[in-house]
Amino acid sequence: MASSKQIRAARKNVKQAQRAATRKRTIAHLPRSTRRGLQEQARRGRQRGGEPGHALENRNRQQLYEVARRAGIPGRSKMGKWELIDAIRDRR
Repeated sequence: MASSKQIRAARKNVKQAQRAATRKRTIAHLPRSTRRGLQEQARRGRQRGGEPGHALENRNRQQLYEVARRAGIPGRSKMGKWELIDAIRDRR
């Protein structure tokens, strides 16, 4: 059985790791090319009024995930946007 001191230390370590992970997930830590791509995607989405485009490249990852789900593509939850696009095109 762990002592209360050990339990407090473990909780402190977990919270510290969670805070560090949260800090690392900011857009500022992404590569410049990725940030640029996200900006372009957001700009195109605003121009369409938030509606999905006809081309797969004009859809966001969540919209592509739904298309992949309906197509029954396995492993879709671990795929990124471009992997989903390739998988959907392979299935068609």
